[in-house]
Amino acid sequence: MNVQTERHMQLSLPTPEDVAVAVARLNGVAHHSPIMTSTTLDAMTGARLYLKCENLQRGGAFKFRGAYNAIAALSPAQRTKGVVAFSSGNHAQAMALAGRLQGVSVSVVMPHDAPAVKVAATRGYGAEVIFYDRYKEDREAIGRDLAEKQGRALIPSYDHPDVIAGQGTAAHELFQDIEDIDVLISPLGGGGLLAGSILAAERAAPNCLLYGVEPEAGDDGRQSLKRGEIVHISPPVSIADGAVVTHLGHHTFPIIQRKITGIVTVSDTQLVAAMSMLAERLKIIAEPTGCLGLAAALTGAVDVKGKRVGVLISGGNIDLSRFGRLVSTPRN
Repeated sequence: MNVQTERHMQLSLPTPEDVAVAVARLNGVAHHSPIMTSTTLDAMTGARLYLKCENLQRGGAFKFRGAYNAIAALSPAQRTKGVVAFSSGNHAQAMALAGRLQGVSVSVVMPHDAPAVKVAATRGYGAEVIFYDRYKEDREAIGRDLAEKQGRALIPSYDHPDVIAGQGTAAHELFQDIEDIDVLISPLGGGGLLAGSILAAERAAPNCLLYGVEPEAGDDGRQSLKRGEIVHISPPVSIADGAVVTHLGHHTFPIIQRKITGIVTVSDTQLVAAMSMLAERLKIIAEPTGCLGLAAALTGAVDVKGKRVGVLISGGNIDLSRFGRLVSTPRN
């Protein structure tokens, strides 16, 4: 048994029961996001697609679920001292909003090249923003240092049991709303949404096939699954900024490893095509990361023909000028 496997065994991993607790905490707080369908998308894929629109969640992304659940789980003493997080954007503004709603002070470490719309929203919800260089500095080390010096609780963007459990409530809703889902496709960055979805499926849809989708430039999850251990990569460059991470988490990887059907990748060009399709056909604005799952279905990276398929549209936080530039780029 290697050191990493021993560490996994020592961790307190979240369970399907933790997802149920998160469902109760989020009841009446998080939006029960809509599920949309499209005969055009069905015809293109040969499947019946159910798009779970977390781009319409509070804070514009599924991240609100995990952030709120994690803060709600803190002790009164921890809530008084406040929290520290690190994020490229969606977790940042989710933490800021969840902190404001629960009266908890939030500081967030964000890359200096984070989308301006996400920085503005994070500050707008009342959080302190601390910038770093994602290509030269370690955000996790910065976050740990701040938490230690200020006595705050550290709530990472994905590698945290309560965050994972909260993210699983999105898939829980999908399984409750739509019966007999054959396949669930989730964006994959650090693994919080995918791991949470796996926990939800273990109770609600044990026979459902589960796929994670990464940007082509950052396939650390696929490499990790193949090697049987967490693989660290250099910071990838992709328009899917929400999935630009260097490794899976010590909590997320063992959950993904034990249940995942497969991990696939899509290119930035394919992401733009999926963004355009959502805008043109369903009048939905989604950020590139949010379209990872749909791109995998449209391109055949995940075989969905003849199946009932849940697709998590994870977020919609993108500057409109950037959205316009991306979707107006000529496609082959």
